[in-house]
Amino acid sequence: MSVELSPRATEIAEHTKQLLAAGGYNGFSYADISERVHIGKASIHHHFPSKADLVQTVVIRHREQAREGLAALDQYLDDPLAVLNAYTAHWAKCINDGTQPICICAMLAAELPMIPQEIATEVRGHFEDLTAWLVTVLEKGASRGQFHLRDSALIEAQTFVAMVHGAMLSARATNSAQAFESVTRAGIGRLTTAS
Repeated sequence: MSVELSPRATEIAEHTKQLLAAGGYNGFSYADISERVHIGKASIHHHFPSKADLVQTVVIRHREQAREGLAALDQYLDDPLAVLNAYTAHWAKCINDGTQPICICAMLAAELPMIPQEIATEVRGHFEDLTAWLVTVLEKGASRGQFHLRDSALIEAQTFVAMVHGAMLSARATNSAQAFESVTRAGIGRLTTAS
């Protein structure tokens, strides 16, 4: 489902994405957005009647952007190993420059028991999308002899997702983008090493 937003609603959504990455669903209010966007809370409610509506829209947009980014990797890189390296390099850059220090869906996944169901559904959908994409990449790499899978492609994809998102948390906990890069490099190395 594609979301079309006005320029002001887009600005609100982008600031919300930053706030979600910083503190999750319960880590911000409309007052925080109002301060960042320089409009009244009533104006935010005009665009997004509730916080749940706003966050659901942000997650839907995040999923769209992620799918587009993954499709671009597939289109421009025919080498599965290069695809995984490019994927983790993207996150390393985001963590290093602070543009998106953690995936908002990882933050929201930690809050699943406490967030509205419609948002939880989108968060789960993001992880399903990512896992399905990784299964394809891993199967392609295994068929070419680049990857040596120790389990099914699905289990390996789930492991890779957990590794990348865990590395994001490690980078945050240690305040070190290098921690993310070290962990993900080791994870990719594990895939390329025959057991």
